Amino acid sequence: MSDTEKSAIDAGTTWWEADLFCGNPDWKKLHQYPVPKLTIEEQAFVDGPVEVVCSMLDDWEATHELTDLPQDVWQYLKDNKFFAMIIKKEYGGLEFSAFAQSCVLQKLTSKSTLLSSIVGVPNSLGPGELLQHYGTKEQKDHYLPRLASGQEIPCFALTSPEAGSDASSIPDYGVVCKGQWNGEEVVGVSLTWNKRYITLAPVATVLGLAFKLQDPDGLIGDNKEPGITCALIPTDTPGVEIGRRHFPLNVPFQNGPTRGKDIFVPLDYIIGGPDMAGQGWRMLVECLSVGRAITLPSNSAGGIKMIAIATGAYSRIRRQFRLPIGKMEGVEESLAKLAGYAYSSDAAVSMSTGAVDLGEKPSVVSAIIKYHLTEQMRDATIHAMDVLGGKGIMLGPNNYLGRGYQGAPIAITVEGANILTRNMIIYGQGAIRCHPFVLTELGACEIEDREEALNVFDKALMGHIGFTMSNLVRTKWLALTGARFTSVPYNDETAEFYRIASRFSASLALMSDISMAVFGGSLKRKERISARLGDLLSYLYLVSATLKRYNDEGRKKEDFALVKWSCQDHLYHCQRALADLINNMPSAPLRAVLKVLLFPFGRPVRKPTDQLEHKLAQLLQVPSETRNRLASYVYLTNEPLNLVGRQEQTLKDVLDVEPLFERVCKEKGLKLPFFQLDKVAQMGLEAGILSQAEADKLAAVEQSRLDVINVDDFDPADLLAGKAARNSVKKEANAA
Repeated sequence: MSDTEKSAIDAGTTWWEADLFCGNPDWKKLHQYPVPKLTIEEQAFVDGPVEVVCSMLDDWEATHELTDLPQDVWQYLKDNKFFAMIIKKEYGGLEFSAFAQSCVLQKLTSKSTLLSSIVGVPNSLGPGELLQHYGTKEQKDHYLPRLASGQEIPCFALTSPEAGSDASSIPDYGVVCKGQWNGEEVVGVSLTWNKRYITLAPVATVLGLAFKLQDPDGLIGDNKEPGITCALIPTDTPGVEIGRRHFPLNVPFQNGPTRGKDIFVPLDYIIGGPDMAGQGWRMLVECLSVGRAITLPSNSAGGIKMIAIATGAYSRIRRQFRLPIGKMEGVEESLAKLAGYAYSSDAAVSMSTGAVDLGEKPSVVSAIIKYHLTEQMRDATIHAMDVLGGKGIMLGPNNYLGRGYQGAPIAITVEGANILTRNMIIYGQGAIRCHPFVLTELGACEIEDREEALNVFDKALMGHIGFTMSNLVRTKWLALTGARFTSVPYNDETAEFYRIASRFSASLALMSDISMAVFGGSLKRKERISARLGDLLSYLYLVSATLKRYNDEGRKKEDFALVKWSCQDHLYHCQRALADLINNMPSAPLRAVLKVLLFPFGRPVRKPTDQLEHKLAQLLQVPSETRNRLASYVYLTNEPLNLVGRQEQTLKDVLDVEPLFERVCKEKGLKLPFFQLDKVAQMGLEAGILSQAEADKLAAVEQSRLDVINVDDFDPADLLAGKAARNSVKKEANAA
């Protein structure tokens, strides 16, 4: 392994995923992990400033007209320390738990992906996080209070045109040399960089910069190539280029390039000072193992929940062929997926941020939930778009889905592109970090004393062989018995999910060792094999999170349909990954043996039934306590700038007046379509079927119903943007 690969492997900690990887998960241990909860202060922030800033923002104005947050929203975010959730209180920050950060981001993203992106990035991997862990006292004392107050706006520049997913190969460099600084000759670094895709770079006041440090004259030590280093550069430093913007898929959060050429800065600009020269990659991967578990998964979970609730409401309000579209089986299929994704994604985020709050740095878990929740978010937007039809494709203030649909690939791409994360990172890190013997075996290869190295390796190898044989026996036993005799924490309707998950966990451990034996050192280049092993681990983790949430919330029977769908869906994907893994082993005899070993009586898991999906679809369309739990930390306030909140109120109103509408139809002997409710109300009033109050109530719903189903239209001039808009203004001025 290269040094950068070693740094990535060594970063972070292992947690529940290691139990799953070892083939015999202790489910009681899972349920003993504490339930994450907000403190009084954190709850007040979610109920106060977060609600306020959501009510302030007109997302259409921000994304179409301003291509930025309005200045009053920017100022409110700074004044209320939205950019300081991770900064400790001693420096003026909020010092929120990871779970609290997640709740804040979920509510923000349910209103605006632009808003959540701008708030999320400074609270993830960036100067604030790096300074708190690695900064010198002087750096912390200077920057952290200014970052907490919003006086400084940070960004962090890692990605360059030549180094995207392969971030460790950045060509940006700094050369240790002597130069002039404040009228004196000092030892410093001459920096040259060309970065792109940097969030907040166009408006940043302080630039976190990753570069490769060179010390050809040995001015700071004997190592002439210290390697990747991180520094903090004020953006008003002469020669620093910022200000230009990228335009990421019509979600115009501040993102752009930054450049600099031969810019001299003193050594104390290095985060942590000269002692941390060359330690940048370790710093980044350690911080990323935490940040990647919070921001993107939380934004995805919040978006999925909003889409599920809003699309369910729309499906009940919107009628075609004289019935709500949510009662059509094709629509029910999409709604069921939205409900299941909403439940399981929220469960995964809650469990994972809870791990961070326990002090873990779950590098493998963070990769799992980053990949799977952003993929679920993309899938959710597609299903919702199918349900909305024309309503979904017409952008404007009356479209709650369009911007999220456009921007879904952004989360897929950043902080480790998903195609890389699935094919290389999840299992690549998991196999080494979670396996009880592989890391020791690899470590033995680096011990210089040959005799000691052989002793360590032989001991680990014998343990590895014993581990493989025990998993072989356990896997065969579980497959033959259907895991019926496996210990489970609850002998109720969830027992089968614990048993099947235990069976697949043992299969994962066995197939991992078989893959290592078959492919050897080339396994890391067998990306599709690695991806399927990663899928097994990932879906087992998602099943675990689902079962933990059900238990944490009191095992409410009315929520079981959501649990059942989520577990069946995830276990079905586990089964498919396992079958595909077997089918792609290079030897036909091995494939035959594995099929008999792992699936002696066929595949045990079936997809969720139509009947179950009907239950989930109906759940999204009628207010209930279960639906309320599904909508936790979704911005549903009924106010003018919140389309989803207004639609939620319309759903309640429509359900409230349907009996009045049906009474008029029955008494008049008519089969009326559910529109022009004001006229139906008048008809009922004149016939003495409805009282004045009832008629007024029915008539009042007509306008809000129309607001839900209508789409926007514009004066052509209102759709002009950028140069076209400016040229139009010039033409008008010239004509005048």
